[in-house]
Amino acid sequence: MSKNDQFDYDGLKKKALEQFRSGKSLFGKDGAFAPLLKEFLEAAMEGELDEHLDDTQREDGNRKNGYTPKRLKTADGTINIETPRDRSSTFDPQIVKKRETILAESLEHKIIGMYGHGMSFRDISAHIKDMYDTDISAGTLSAITDKVIPLVKEWQNRPLEAIYCIVWLDAMFYKVKEDGHVRSRCVYNILGINTEGRKDLLGMYVS
Repeated sequence: MSKNDQFDYDGLKKKALEQFRSGKSLFGKDGAFAPLLKEFLEAAMEGELDEHLDDTQREDGNRKNGYTPKRLKTADGTINIETPRDRSSTFDPQIVKKRETILAESLEHKIIGMYGHGMSFRDISAHIKDMYDTDISAGTLSAITDKVIPLVKEWQNRPLEAIYCIVWLDAMFYKVKEDGHVRSRCVYNILGINTEGRKDLLGMYVS
């Protein structure tokens, strides 16, 4: 390899440090958490719609009817999601309601925390139930969990890059209901900057 072809490690180091020090949001449009928020919210609404379209609804001719784009403000930025629709317009999603445009910060943290939990149906189902501020039926909860588990499993088992120039540990706290009591949980986030200077979320662990 000639001198001109050598990798610019000094330039990469400078760029990586700039990314590290920038303090860019993890939740906003270009944040590391944005795809996880989008995937979960869309999967949860798909599960809600599947349960809504029961035999009675289908006998009346109600079916899925595409999607409506929606901009959702989070505490640290804006994400774009696709909200599923039904033909009769009787579907009213609960995780993100029809006219809701702001996602509660506490819900953001609970969604992210879910990706750091174990893979059992019971654990994820209980975590999802805690996200809803209203009671949901066992059927709806099961339908949502069935949609969400493959996403969580795929994310937890995705391949990582061979080299990260900088790796660091961050943490965030959120509250959950357990056995009738509100408890604090901590999600430890492992982040890294790859050889292109992009910030990636490598893993999450709940304590």
